[in-house]
Order: sequence, then structure tokens, then C-alpha cells
Amino acid sequence: MNCDKKDLLLYAVTDRAWLNGETLCSQVEKAIKGGATFIQLREKNLDQKHFLEEALEIQKLCKKYNVPFVINDNVEIAKEIDADGVHVGQSDMEAGNVRKILGDDKIIGVSAQTVEQALLAQKHGADYLGVGAVFKTGSKDDADDVSHDELQKICEAVDIPVIAIGGISSKNVTELKGRGIVGIAVISAIFAQPDITKATAELKALTEKTVAND
Repeated sequence: MNCDKKDLLLYAVTDRAWLNGETLCSQVEKAIKGGATFIQLREKNLDQKHFLEEALEIQKLCKKYNVPFVINDNVEIAKEIDADGVHVGQSDMEAGNVRKILGDDKIIGVSAQTVEQALLAQKHGADYLGVGAVFKTGSKDDADDVSHDELQKICEAVDIPVIAIGGISSKNVTELKGRGIVGIAVISAIFAQPDITKATAELKALTEKTVAND
């Protein structure tokens, strides 16, 4: 599955912190209905068995809507269920090794904070980069801040698509205009909202304006 930059416009990363009695699957479906273009399943605390069950369920949903579906970090599960790909951080498995396990037709995303990291990830076969945190974030304790100038330098240095991550919301997304990104990845801006479908639709419209003519 090739990684089309249009698919990276509004990249939703799951988080079970805001389920409030709902299933993750139903929340993801609401996000897709609102216009999320890419789904990443991120589970830091589930055991393999439950992670696998959930991954299969959300994969089925994403196939139904024809939305790319990747797994955060867990290359083993991504391979087992034949997910569309995987997203790895700097401390996780390096892109070249992931490629050897998953094969050439899978999407591999890599987190980067510097031009040097970005160029290395591209060299090792990453299909896209997630760069951030571009704003202060409550979702990741260890998120390093990346200035908007650095974000632009990364976009200019690589040939692969770059999405911005970290603390992005409908209130600040347009501040990223002109930096060269093809989209944004968000967690709470979608999943912590009372009306997920509406919040996603609003954020998508703003993101389209942000990346237009970049």
C-alpha cells in the first residue's frame, strides 16, 4: 500500500483515555465519518492478546471505509494481522529493520525531531515523517518540542511527506501554514471532544486551509 500524501491530511491516533463507556472502535468510526484520513492504533498498556483483538476490529473498520491503518510501535502485531503499516519512534526499531520484517508494500512512518533524524529515516526507507511536538502537549510525557522553523527545515530537507504532531487543535492548526507539512496527527483534538464526528470535520476543514498551496 503506497502512502499517498492526501491520506496524511488528518491522521488520527487512538487513545483509550476518553472512552467513557464507548468502544474504541465506535470512536474511530465517528472520526472516520468526520473525515479522518488515516488511523494509527496506539496502545501503550494493553497486553498482546487484547491489543491483537482490538487491532483486528479496527483494521476491519478501516478496510470498510478504505482508510489506511497502521499500528504504533508493535511491528509483530502489524505483521501478524497484515496491517497497512507501522509507525515507530526514535527509540523503537529503525525503519530499515521494520521494512525487512514487513516488506516493501507496507507504510512505515517514523517520528523525527531534527533534520538529521529526518534524513536518516528517509535513507532507511520511511514513507512519511511525524514531526513534533509542534505545540505543548498533554498526551505524551516525553515529547520534545520542535520549533516551527525546525519543522519547515525538515520539510525542505526531505522528499517524503511530513505531518506535524503534538498539541495540535482547531485553535492553533492554522499557525502551521506555510511550513510545508501535508497534514497533522492528533489525539485529543479528536478523541477528547464531546462530538467526535463534528470535531473531526471542523479540524479537517482547517487543516485543508493550512496545507493549501504549501
